[in-house]
Amino acid sequence: MANISAGRPRATMSTSRLEAFSDGVIAVAITLLVLDLRVPSPATPGSLARHLADQWPSFAAYFVSFLTIGVVWINHHAMLRRLASADHSVLMLNVALLMTIVVLPFTTSLMSAYLTAPAGQHLAAVIYGGSFLVFRLVFLVMQRHLLIHRAHLMHEPPTPALRRAILRRTAIGVVPYLLATLGGLLSPYLTLAINGSVALFYSLPAPDDRRAP
Repeated sequence: MANISAGRPRATMSTSRLEAFSDGVIAVAITLLVLDLRVPSPATPGSLARHLADQWPSFAAYFVSFLTIGVVWINHHAMLRRLASADHSVLMLNVALLMTIVVLPFTTSLMSAYLTAPAGQHLAAVIYGGSFLVFRLVFLVMQRHLLIHRAHLMHEPPTPALRRAILRRTAIGVVPYLLATLGGLLSPYLTLAINGSVALFYSLPAPDDRRAP
């Protein structure tokens, strides 16, 4: 008997649930970052200003990670709004991407705790930079999959020039995150500075976003 499912189009779903679920997960991840910021106890000797200044590693790591996740949300929205529907492969890649995002509060806490520690700061920086690198690689894989292998799911398939521009802009982030990860072996401050610079770069609007309907 012939396979009755042969030739049947793959099941797809609206992107509304995909975006809603992703927004919820990203919102939780970015909110968890603030838990690493502590209110100094009034009973602790010393001035409040001094206690707050002592927490500068936590504030620095918080700022970089918060800005990064915020930029992730913006670019994730730009990526998904091109889609008219999503299939199973898109859903699974999105799950993998979200998994790399929700780990950032942990690596941020690790970085802030060990940034000025006498030992372990280099490993903490490598783990922190590596978490950003893994996220960027998964984002690049998902972006490439959508633009090349799932262009038929988009509202309007991108032109070759636009596809190259989007992939080039996405791929650019892999290099500095790799440098930030390796730089952690030299100085954790270098890792923090590079990650912050990448977040500032991607906070700028992409050319394709300005042309999007």
